[in-house]
Amino acid sequence: MATPSKVEMRIQPWVMGPDCDGLANLCYGVRFNQGEAAMADAGGLGLGHAAALLGAGVLAVPIFRKLGLGSVLGYLAAGLAIGPFGLGLFSEPETILHVAEFGVVIFLFIIGLEMRPSRLWSLRKEIFGLGAAQVAACGLLLTLTGLALGLSPAVAFVGAMGFVLSSTAVIMQMLEERGEMGAPSGQRAVSILLLEDLAIVPLLAVVAVLATVTGVNTVEGPPLWQTVGLALAAITAVMVAGRFVMNPVFRILARYGGREVMTAAALLVVVGAAWVMDMGGLSMAMGAFLAGVLLSESTFRHQLEADVEPFRAILLGLFFLSVGMALDIGVVITDWQLVVGGVIAFMAVKAVAIYGVARLFKAREREAVERAVLFAQGGEFAFVLYAAAGTVGLFDARISAALTAIVILSMVLTPVTTMLLGRFMPKETLEPGSMDGVELAENLRERVLIIGFGRFAQVVSQPLLARDVDVSIIENDVEMIQAAGQFGFKVYYGDGTRLDVLRASGVDKAEAVLVCIDKPEQADRIVELIRAEFPLTKLFVRAYDRGHSMRLIQAGVDYQIRETFESALAFGEQVLKELGASDIEARETIEDVRRRDDERLTLQLSGGLQAGRSLMRGNMPTPQPAPYIKPRREGRLLNQDAIEADEKTAAP
Repeated sequence: MATPSKVEMRIQPWVMGPDCDGLANLCYGVRFNQGEAAMADAGGLGLGHAAALLGAGVLAVPIFRKLGLGSVLGYLAAGLAIGPFGLGLFSEPETILHVAEFGVVIFLFIIGLEMRPSRLWSLRKEIFGLGAAQVAACGLLLTLTGLALGLSPAVAFVGAMGFVLSSTAVIMQMLEERGEMGAPSGQRAVSILLLEDLAIVPLLAVVAVLATVTGVNTVEGPPLWQTVGLALAAITAVMVAGRFVMNPVFRILARYGGREVMTAAALLVVVGAAWVMDMGGLSMAMGAFLAGVLLSESTFRHQLEADVEPFRAILLGLFFLSVGMALDIGVVITDWQLVVGGVIAFMAVKAVAIYGVARLFKAREREAVERAVLFAQGGEFAFVLYAAAGTVGLFDARISAALTAIVILSMVLTPVTTMLLGRFMPKETLEPGSMDGVELAENLRERVLIIGFGRFAQVVSQPLLARDVDVSIIENDVEMIQAAGQFGFKVYYGDGTRLDVLRASGVDKAEAVLVCIDKPEQADRIVELIRAEFPLTKLFVRAYDRGHSMRLIQAGVDYQIRETFESALAFGEQVLKELGASDIEARETIEDVRRRDDERLTLQLSGGLQAGRSLMRGNMPTPQPAPYIKPRREGRLLNQDAIEADEKTAAP
């Protein structure tokens, strides 16, 4: 690939257009215009380039993971090595980013598949409370930091808000590698990232307003009402398609199409949702996430996830490679004081703000520190915001390049700072109060594993212990562990939604796992993990309600029971006896209720929660059918047999 003899950097209005959409705005408003020795084909990639990309990842990632640095840093380092400022195998990393950005999009689609609407609704306080508080606090402190570094108010604000938007790709990948995606702390992290993705829309509008107020706007943008209208139309289109179109289409494809057609359809869902949201001025990743949420309760959910997972893995790796390539070492060297000082100041200030907000929202000390270190970086959407600022004239080329270098360096440093935190911070900080009697789950090898030790599990354990069955018990509530210890129970500290904790608890050796926690979302996550990683293990699960029972049956658990069902039946049986029913009558009545409930549950599994309603007894009187029009004449009997039968019926 030829090296350009002349490189000119200038702000271009095209960066927010179709040639540089979505996350590919990594070109951050700076386009390379080549002179006489321009590349023959800037966007062309040959087999040699493909081999270089794959080879860099294959070599770097195992080495970095072996050193405990993680795959993300391995990809970033490999990208830097083969990029324009390394071996020079690629001169325009944004060319690769146009394709690789879909790794992030597919990643968000898979996350959406695990987020049922009810589960997402349960996170609304974290999304709009915790997430909004973190964005506001970080934005304020980082703006003040920018002013202290000598930036103008408008530039400091936009630069700060760009840095506030953490890297979804980096954080999600690290959470997944650590097995924390389904943990409560992981769910809070996902909630914050969702709010940050949503924040890009109003921030882009603010950039346009600032450019108009400061008098530097050189590009006529659409009116605000049009921007908002397009965004709402895009969201509505994706929701309508997900609710009413996708499931029927997939049913047809499953019946008449082949495996390759199903794979193509899965990719079409992801790309189509991303494209519609991008056309509406929203985040492509947000569109894919929304499509995933709408399909999370579909019968095709697992098939979709299996089809797109291979594309997600390779494209996400390419994304990190291209980010590493885009680090402009020339800018870092030229403006090293601004870049290095900006990285240190921005990461430190953002970490302090995140820690303060986390503690304000009553997060544990360890979780607050981990979140501060994990989120203390800029992300992909900073490039979008900086590109918009360059387009309207708020940023010049030097500021845009320097701020982009700061963001990329912060993304590179995040795996390092996270690794250092893991090295120097104790394994677990158990709160509240004393740690007396609390041990981590490690190297457990009993016959039965009980997850959660509340009132339900305490009763369940009694028949097992009466038959001398060896049990291991894990719980993540320290106070519960200490209280159980006073009654002769050995309970270990561990979060059952984490795969590493399940392994340490001996799930691979246990004959049966009893999931006795009272949070249905966490129970679903544990079931999903065990079914995927340990399919031969017997699963007995406490169900929260009828809908949860249906999900557990569909997930293939060996046994489930609604937590209040049998106790309510025993309660009702005793009431019948006190009201005068015999023991046999009461028992037969309860068995009839149980039978009708089983029949109704069977109907609901195929027809939804509204099916089988006729099997429920209600306390409202059943209305007697009546004709729409009353006959004018009274009815009369037509033959002698009918008259005689009527007389017998009327006789006393």
